[in-house]
Amino acid sequence: MITRDDLDQARAVIRGHVHRTPLLSVASLGARCGVELHVKCENLQKTGSYKPRGGLNLVERLGDAEKRRGVVVMSAGNLAQGVAYAARRAGVRCWVVMLGTASAAKIRATEGYGAEVILHPDPATWFERVEEVRTRHEALLVDPWGDPALIAGYGSIGAEILEDLPDVEVVVVPVGGGTLISGIAVALKLHRPTVQVVGVECASGRLVHDSVAAGKPIRLARAPSIADGLGSPTTSDLVVELVRRYVDDLVAVSEAEIREAMRGLLERGKLLVEGAGAVGVAALLAGRMEGRRGRKVAAVLSGGNVDFERVRELLGQEDAPP
Repeated sequence: MITRDDLDQARAVIRGHVHRTPLLSVASLGARCGVELHVKCENLQKTGSYKPRGGLNLVERLGDAEKRRGVVVMSAGNLAQGVAYAARRAGVRCWVVMLGTASAAKIRATEGYGAEVILHPDPATWFERVEEVRTRHEALLVDPWGDPALIAGYGSIGAEILEDLPDVEVVVVPVGGGTLISGIAVALKLHRPTVQVVGVECASGRLVHDSVAAGKPIRLARAPSIADGLGSPTTSDLVVELVRRYVDDLVAVSEAEIREAMRGLLERGKLLVEGAGAVGVAALLAGRMEGRRGRKVAAVLSGGNVDFERVRELLGQEDAPP
């Protein structure tokens, strides 16, 4: 499990190497949702998402021999950038295996941080390709869903929310593979057990909800989604247990609802947020927060890595495909 010491040590490791992102009030969207809405702007984080918080904590904890081997990551894009950023700072080689459907912006950015990107066309054999790359380079495989160092790093977001908004009542978090909400939920509940933690998934694939219901990680074939950052094909036993223990509710939103939230954040909040980062606000706008009207809510905007083509679709097409 993740302890207070793990969370405190992670904050010490990453301090000064990531932004302490702002928690902003978005009153106009909050009025539409019936809540006092604040947004935690991890879309403004280094690399454009929250991932460096975990990547830095993980890489800094590697031994010298592990650092010499380098690291291999499988990622839809944001974890790739987070680990690549951390690896470059530490002088560690990094290989990233991404699906061919990954955002072009995320691919370019990952390469820009010095990682070698390997594109793989078939989700069904993604795990096998990652193992092939790891074996060829004799590198250390980063577990995207079960590494406690990643989860503890992400927990720093929860600690910052409590410091900036001590009387927060509900925190809403995007959920793909579940590591982000696991870290945030632990940080919140260990300090303020009364805070409600709500996770938001894509309606097209409720990986964490179904894994918790099954009592173990499942694998899920993902449909294309505007929230590509939530496209994890599986999760971990650690995430299943942390979500079961610390998360109060899991809800889901549609593609159209995600687009509406992205538009609202851009128009009313002047914030460019990717689909995965907008699902929390999407759930609020869509009325998924039953019994929470009038509450003081913080929604985590987990990333802002959006292709320009997607922005054009949002601004000019009401029914653009995922």
